[in-house]
Amino acid sequence: MTDDVRPLPLLRIADRWQSVSVRVLGTPVTPSGGRHHEAEIVVESDFVSGRVGLVVSPGDLDAWERCLNALAAEERAEWPSGGRTAWLDIVPDDPVEVTVRDSPSTQVSVRLPIDVPEGWLEENRALLAHVRRFLDQASPSQPPSTGCGQFR
Repeated sequence: MTDDVRPLPLLRIADRWQSVSVRVLGTPVTPSGGRHHEAEIVVESDFVSGRVGLVVSPGDLDAWERCLNALAAEERAEWPSGGRTAWLDIVPDDPVEVTVRDSPSTQVSVRLPIDVPEGWLEENRALLAHVRRFLDQASPSQPPSTGCGQFR
C-alpha cells in the first residue's frame, strides 16, 4: 500500500449519533516476522471522540469473521484477542454495546450503546471482504490468529 491510499474501513458499528469503526491504514509493518498492517479504532459521538492505534494481521481478519459469526448467533465477542493491542468488546444487546479498550497502553475504555440498523452484520462482512481482497494483493500469506474471544 502507498501513502496516497485512503484508509480502508474494516468494520463500522454505527447509528445516527455515534459510531465505532476500525480502519486499516496504508502502512505495512512486520513485527516478530509476521505481516501486519497499521490500523486505528475510531470512536465518534457527541460526548467523546478519539482514536487509538493497533495492528492487524491476516489472522486477525479471520478472527473478525469468527466474531461476526458469533454476533450473528447473539454471542458476545472480543476482537482482536490476545491482549497485545487495543481491542473491542461487543455485546449484541438492544442496543448493541461496544466497548473500546486500550488496556495495553493507557488503560482507558469507552462504552457506547449503538442502535444498529438492520443489515449491520452484512455490511461488516462486505467491509471485511473488501479489506481482504486489497491486502491479499499486497501481502504474503499469514498463519491464523488465535481467534475471536467469545463469551457464552
